[in-house]
Amino acid sequence: MKTRKLRKKLKKPQDIGWCECVDLPGLGLERIKAKIDSGAATSSIHATRIRPVEVDGEPHVEFWFRAHKGERAKRYRAPVHAMRKVRSSNGQSEFRYVIETTMQLGKLHWLGHLTLANRGRMTFPILIGRRALRRGFLVNCRKRYMLGPPEESDR
Repeated sequence: MKTRKLRKKLKKPQDIGWCECVDLPGLGLERIKAKIDSGAATSSIHATRIRPVEVDGEPHVEFWFRAHKGERAKRYRAPVHAMRKVRSSNGQSEFRYVIETTMQLGKLHWLGHLTLANRGRMTFPILIGRRALRRGFLVNCRKRYMLGPPEESDR
């Protein structure tokens, strides 16, 4: 990723569909299918085998994630930003690790938060919540992939 200052908001509102591809350059992930969910406060990423680790005396979390269909899951590590109580779509509350990483949707790069959750039964491995959307995104629920289609193997 080119080094550039991360902006907090878009200058002009950006139309997006109910699902888009998101990049997480801080984790080395590109073109990951994501569901846009204005009902969720925080964004979330599918994670399995979640375990806390310490790196240079700082709390980190290690997790496994499969970016695209047909790929094997890989191990990722990120600094722990927080632990947060989250109520899932089925109404149950649980504590989740929150990581902070660079996110990109369209032309906007920002430092965002993702909770780690097992989304294995979900169609989309990433959910983009309203804290990310308030940066200037307008969701058109009739459209999808307005910022570009996913990789051929993921369709």
